[in-house]
Formats: sequence, C-alpha cells, structure tokens
Amino acid sequence: MKWLWALMLAAWPAMGQDMGSGERNFDIYCSGCHGEDATGDGVVAMTVDTPPPDLTRLAERNGGVFPRAKVVYQIDGRDPVPAHEREMPEYGDLLEGPTQAMKTAAGQPILTSVAIVELVEWLESVQR
Repeated sequence: MKWLWALMLAAWPAMGQDMGSGERNFDIYCSGCHGEDATGDGVVAMTVDTPPPDLTRLAERNGGVFPRAKVVYQIDGRDPVPAHEREMPEYGDLLEGPTQAMKTAAGQPILTSVAIVELVEWLESVQR
C-alpha cells in the first residue's frame, strides 16, 4: 500500500506550467516516485521498497532502443509482473479514453489510450 501514498502525493498537478499532456500526465501520476526530471528521485521514492528506476535511461538499458511496448504495458498494467511483486500502480483505468495505435521499434502496433501514447512519447523525448 506504500504506492497509494505515492499516488496521492503525485496526484497534485503542477499549477501554471505550460506543458504538453504527456508531460502533464507524468507530472500528475509519475513524478511523485520518478521525480520531476524522471530520474527516480521523487519525494516518495525513499518510502517504497523497490527504488523507482531512472526513466531517462530506458533506451540505454535496452541496447539504445526505447522499449515502447514494455513502457506501455508497465503503465497500463498489461506487464505480466505478478501483483505481489509490483509496487508501481497500474494507470490503465486512470488514463482511459480514446485509443490510438503506436508502433514499436520493430513496427508492431500497440493499441492503448491517447493519454498513454502521449506519456510514452514524452518519456521517449527525455532519453539520454
């Protein structure tokens, strides 16, 4: 239930900032654990058992290719990680809405919500 605190703290949107919807959703749902700059140093990071990863290095840790499908599946809950081993909450229900297809690096389509597509595209844009 530690993730519940992360969700509650992260759910306060930044006021008065000019940001795209992917960055805004990251700020609302993810920055509490992953930090404002996505490096894993959010205010809730020290309260969870598994430290949040640095999301700016996803491509680096995946041979230089941004793992779109894996990121989508982590966010929306399709990742096959057993629930008792997962501290990250699933956001599929919170980020529901119109759907859109996005393609993996191999060209395979992934169908997910527009909100998740925009969040994943923002994460891809902050890779080091």
